[in-house]
Amino acid sequence: MGLVYTTLLLSNPRNKELKPIEVKALADTGALHLCIPSHIAIQLELEEIYKREVTTADGQKHLSPYVGPIEIKFENRGCFAGALVIGNEVLLGSVPMEDMDLIVSPAKQTVIANPESPNIPTSIIK
Repeated sequence: MGLVYTTLLLSNPRNKELKPIEVKALADTGALHLCIPSHIAIQLELEEIYKREVTTADGQKHLSPYVGPIEIKFENRGCFAGALVIGNEVLLGSVPMEDMDLIVSPAKQTVIANPESPNIPTSIIK
């Protein structure tokens, strides 16, 4: 399976006057968080909440700003999250994918809504 990309709509729920930004995002089930480049954080006027130490795929450790809240929309689904400001492309990690009940389809090389719950995302809380 190659790299899987999807389209997301990102917005700042604290500032409704700012237009959402449509982005191409790499779906990475090995990552936890949403990661965004600094120009996206600037465009959406996202506030830095914390600093996080993150380990990238090459084993390097970095200190990264953690910003938010950020609203993420995919088709008929959405969630609110924080985002790490790092890298040069948007990376959709497993936490927001789980929150929106999305799955990576290897056969279609795309991200899809869970076919078992196509209209409303499901969650497990037990």
